[in-house]
Amino acid sequence: MSEVVVKNVDNACETAEEFTKVFYKQVDNIRHLTSKLYLDTGLLVWNGNGIKGNDNIQKFLMDLPASNHTLKTLDAQPLSEALVSNKLTYLIQACGDVVYQNDDVKKPFQQTFLIVAVDGKWKIASDCFRLQVPYNS
Repeated sequence: MSEVVVKNVDNACETAEEFTKVFYKQVDNIRHLTSKLYLDTGLLVWNGNGIKGNDNIQKFLMDLPASNHTLKTLDAQPLSEALVSNKLTYLIQACGDVVYQNDDVKKPFQQTFLIVAVDGKWKIASDCFRLQVPYNS
C-alpha cells in the first residue's frame, strides 16, 4: 500500500474516534442538539425505520427513551473521492452496548455512519443503527 493510502486510513480511524465520542455524548446527554450532526438531507435508518432530513431525525431521536451507549469496537475507512463527488467521506462502523431508560438490560448494537466533510465540519449523510437482537422471520 502507498503511504498516501495508509495515511488516509489512519486519518479515517482518528476521525472516527473523535466523531463517535461527540456523537454518543450528544445522543446520551444533549440529544436535542444531535440533528446538527446530520446533513439537512441526512438519512437515518433505525432498526429498519427510515427517517430523512435532520428535522425529522431530531424529532425521531427525541421520542426515544434516554440512553447510555458504550462503544466496544470501531473501524473506519476513507471512500474514494471519485465515488462521492470529490468530498472527503469516511465510512465508520461502530459496535457496542446500549442501555435504555427503564430497561436495565444491555443490548448490543451496530451502527454504520457515512460522514462527509462540509465547510470544515463532519456531517452525517447516512446513519444505520441496528440493535443486535435475534431476527424473527
